[in-house]
Amino acid sequence: AEVESDILRRVRTLLRELDGHHPTCQCDRGMLRWTLHKKIDQNPSNSSVLVGILVKELERAERGDFRHYIIPLLHTLMYTLIKAPCISDELCSRVYDFCKKLLTLPKPFCTIGLDYAVRLKMERTAPGMLYQRMVISEQSLKSDPYPYQEKIFIFADPELLSEAICNALVTDTEAAQVSQSPRACMCYVIIHTMQAALGEGCDVSGLKARLQDMPTSDVEHWFHQVVAAVECAGNEVSADRGQHAARLEKIYCTILSSLPAGDAPLGGLQGTPLPNPNISFHLWTEDDQLWKELVLFIRPLSQSCEPDCLSQDLDNFEIQDIISDCECCEQTRFSVLSTDSGIERDLPMAAEEPLAPFSTETDQSRLQRKGGIKKKPSPLESVAFLQAGCNGPGMKPPVKPQRRPGIPPEPAAPLQRLHTARIVLLGDDRILGRLAQAYHSLRKRETRRVFLTPRLNLQFYYIPVVTGHSKTLAVTDHPATGQEDLCEVAGYLGRADPWYESNINTLCHVIPKLATMPSSPSKHLVTDLFITDVIAYYVRMGIQPVCFQVYAVKIFFNDPAQEPAEDVFLTELCTQVQDSISHRELSMTKKKMTLDGPGIDLTVTYRKVVVSDRAKELAMSLRSTGLVMKAIPADEAEDLMCLNVNITEIVRINNLSGRSFSAVANRLKTRNIKIRSTEQRPFTVCLDKDSRRAYRNVISVEVSPCLEPSYCLQKTRIMKFNLHETEDVGLVKYMPKSLLLPINTFAGIIQ
Repeated sequence: AEVESDILRRVRTLLRELDGHHPTCQCDRGMLRWTLHKKIDQNPSNSSVLVGILVKELERAERGDFRHYIIPLLHTLMYTLIKAPCISDELCSRVYDFCKKLLTLPKPFCTIGLDYAVRLKMERTAPGMLYQRMVISEQSLKSDPYPYQEKIFIFADPELLSEAICNALVTDTEAAQVSQSPRACMCYVIIHTMQAALGEGCDVSGLKARLQDMPTSDVEHWFHQVVAAVECAGNEVSADRGQHAARLEKIYCTILSSLPAGDAPLGGLQGTPLPNPNISFHLWTEDDQLWKELVLFIRPLSQSCEPDCLSQDLDNFEIQDIISDCECCEQTRFSVLSTDSGIERDLPMAAEEPLAPFSTETDQSRLQRKGGIKKKPSPLESVAFLQAGCNGPGMKPPVKPQRRPGIPPEPAAPLQRLHTARIVLLGDDRILGRLAQAYHSLRKRETRRVFLTPRLNLQFYYIPVVTGHSKTLAVTDHPATGQEDLCEVAGYLGRADPWYESNINTLCHVIPKLATMPSSPSKHLVTDLFITDVIAYYVRMGIQPVCFQVYAVKIFFNDPAQEPAEDVFLTELCTQVQDSISHRELSMTKKKMTLDGPGIDLTVTYRKVVVSDRAKELAMSLRSTGLVMKAIPADEAEDLMCLNVNITEIVRINNLSGRSFSAVANRLKTRNIKIRSTEQRPFTVCLDKDSRRAYRNVISVEVSPCLEPSYCLQKTRIMKFNLHETEDVGLVKYMPKSLLLPINTFAGIIQ
């Protein structure tokens, strides 16, 4: 009763924080969920007590219409259930029935309820399946029945985070992987699965000792036996929990070579650690670094071929990018390979054949090869390297096999997304701007040559971190320099999802504090457990995306010879009047300012956002000192797919005391806007509050929602055949039109 009372008190405290009643001690903010799970880890036999309390609280929240409690309680319950050594079928049944009730509620409740109901149905039939699948995929253990792999990539911008924070995160992620060998993880799976199915009849101590004395090959053998038994039971339509337990008991007795499970000494339930996921930390220094890491995750260089062969292939092959058909996105198409570099000295001796008798000197001179330099491609840009990646499980052979006449062709097996890359971004809105750039570049690359899309499930996560000492600041005199303004995306996600606000937004200041703490045993105890555990909890349970519109911007310069620049942004575009350079421009500017006031004359053309969603083109001319376009609304109830434009307009006022000027805020909502300086005075443009992405000498900008590159390609092909077709027809109608950047949270957007 005392234990149950203490757990209930902790759960109620957690719920009060969701209502805005934060703990008295500010250092406890964001740690309530973590301390609750750690308390259960210390005494795993209390897992059933916590699950029972959470089920009661869920049922109470549903009766009292406290819907904002449901998703946090459900995530806490499922995480406890996955790690629990054994949960009774009766308790699982109550959770399963509650998840089915959520199907009558709107999104995201019905979506999360359906997902967890499916998982619980499998867990009831084959206890331990959720734990087993999580460990296999996160640790990339080889398993034919469940061949999925996952990896967490943490990306941090060294220009935005201090060196101390980066070093602390590198140390923590490396320390989390030290004691996690494949053998240890396989033993964890065996022990947890046996205990989940056999309950207190499982001699955990004896099983651990027996597995520890085994050679690795025997441990691997029994691991595959257990995985096969669990996956077989989980996939059978009429599988029975009792039959599954009997099958595992047989394996258990064989491993121990002793008495049946029922006669084993009862040692009580013991917890099995849930290993930390495979995490790699990366300092984001190159523009295409994200794409390179994803390609290496799909096809590591060490597995492509022998080093000598790989080097020879890279010398012989070059890429010729071609456009792949969007209808064939599920097929692997690569560039045409040629071993002919076009340089005479690269020709092998055997290739020098005598000219035919009828060849003329003119033909010979026309075909004469010229000297040149052959470019050596990067290993990741090699077609041979990418084609080698097609030979793994779930991959389709690049060459179509010949078939005999009269025999129908075998249907090609569809590509499976066996890999999941979970990209975690650390920083503020500026790193999300870089992510939007990298994601747009990746989508364009995939449109030219499909490789990652049919093989990789890509998930994005965001943890705000603000230090106040970043090396790269926003553009000078920019109004958005405060920490709150640099984390607009995190603020929006926190308002839309209270569980994200409670668990993730609180890390904004916690991570810098922990990184700068003096070295001590207590510091390592806190950081190694807390930061790694919170990141793992976020990527494991955060499965509901919030999609942000990426905007394309085309920038024209006052120099006609300079080509227009094209870029994308996610959160904000800011313009400011540029200081004059020459004395002549300076004197003319002073005269203009005396007459018309500060700023420059602009022409603004935009498409107004109306309720009916009909296009309404408007234009206006005004004098302005600058404007800010924000893509992130201040309220989660506002439209996430439109721009809020704030223009600082200068208005001239004539009164008895003379002429004066006042600044007026001019606000409008739009998705497409064009801005041009009518007096040819340049201005500066800064994207996503990042001074590294500032453009000078700008005379005009055009902003519109960024289109999905594959949609643009297919639309272009249709226009070739029908120049007068303006509406989307055929396949284009069913393709995503806008490029959206999904960032995962625990609940998505709760209406």
